[in-house]
Amino acid sequence: NAGAALALAGEAFTLADAQAPIERARAIKSPEEVKCVVSSLRATERAVEALRAALRPGLSENQLWSILHQGVIAADGDYVETRLLNSGPRGNPWFQEASPRVIQADELVLLDTDVVGRFGYYADFSRTFHAGPGRPSAAQRELYKTAHEQVHHNMALIRPGLTFREYSEGAWTIPERYFANRYYLSAHGVGMTGEYPYLYHRADFAEAGYDGVIEPGMTLCVESYIGQAGGAEGVKLEQQILVTETGVEPLSEFPFEEDLLA
Repeated sequence: NAGAALALAGEAFTLADAQAPIERARAIKSPEEVKCVVSSLRATERAVEALRAALRPGLSENQLWSILHQGVIAADGDYVETRLLNSGPRGNPWFQEASPRVIQADELVLLDTDVVGRFGYYADFSRTFHAGPGRPSAAQRELYKTAHEQVHHNMALIRPGLTFREYSEGAWTIPERYFANRYYLSAHGVGMTGEYPYLYHRADFAEAGYDGVIEPGMTLCVESYIGQAGGAEGVKLEQQILVTETGVEPLSEFPFEEDLLA
């Protein structure tokens, strides 16, 4: 859950880490590094396209996830850091790895890429799919549209010169029914893995957050997990972006699901 994840994050990444020169230096990507990030993302997106095309009821989570892994390695990526693919009730709460569970008809399937891809650079975006063969339910669409709203509200906030505290204060307000299962971060840096800065929800800033400034050249991932505690399913979305001199540029181009936004 979010509380446990926050505790682990606090142990793994302290304020002293955030102030370390190497972490600060890695946060700003050179134009050549951005080219590596984009190359890694395009290769990973092709692997996710293959996974999306293969998705159907009757496959196990492990079988489906293996399609992503095969595509990443075939495109000269390094490895996949996690196996975060869940279906149906295993998608709530988030943070379970792929299992032998067989995907059932009309379930949601959640994926976080976490790919250390081409040239060693991270491709980190999340998508949620509908397994078919029917149409998504109203409840599934509500979860998806809520997660989509959170990601895009927070992306619109990000600009150079904004402090981490200001971002936290302006970030999307998580509805109470989804708060307990929130993703433990609102956004985070990314380069060759998950990196500084780590940007927290407003409610978590006093406990886990630290201040700093968003700068051009940072590559960030904007996160959302929406799932009610005890609910049947959940939705995970995440978008990887580049901070420019004037705002942000989306780096991950994999589309969102039109049938879940309808």
